[in-house]
Amino acid sequence: MAIQATNEKNWLAFYTKPRQEFKTAELFGNLSIEYFLPTIITLRQWSDRKKKIRIPLFSGYVFAHVDEKERLYAVQQESVVKVICFSGKPSIIPEWQIESLKKMLLDTPDVFVTHGLEAGQQVKITEGPFEGVVGIIKVVNKEKWLSVSVELVNRTVSVKLPLESVIKFVEN
Repeated sequence: MAIQATNEKNWLAFYTKPRQEFKTAELFGNLSIEYFLPTIITLRQWSDRKKKIRIPLFSGYVFAHVDEKERLYAVQQESVVKVICFSGKPSIIPEWQIESLKKMLLDTPDVFVTHGLEAGQQVKITEGPFEGVVGIIKVVNKEKWLSVSVELVNRTVSVKLPLESVIKFVEN
């Protein structure tokens, strides 16, 4: 769907500079541009403490309900890299998808994004007693853990691990 040169408003996805989602949302708000920045609360571990922090659900994206003039103004903001396009035209996100996402986040506080981690994928464990071990994801559970199968001496050991303790493994 292409944006018409009218005052019709559509939901668009704006790609931001790294870790600039909150700044972009604030800028949009200051410009009276209707925006939606879906966020979740996650537990982060530092060397000396654990803390719950709010992070964007989709890293690098802020959604805005804009007409053509507002779109052009929004992409001029320093924290915005570009508007997401398809075939050279801004990709319109249906309003029902934005509303569904808002409702889901309101009703389901334990939403998480697996960042592409799915069953059958090879991962490397980054912390804990299995740090450095490579395994295959068997289950991605909505309760924020993975079941990873590790082949050791012709035996499969499955371990439950938090999502944050694995990374995608790419063999060199």
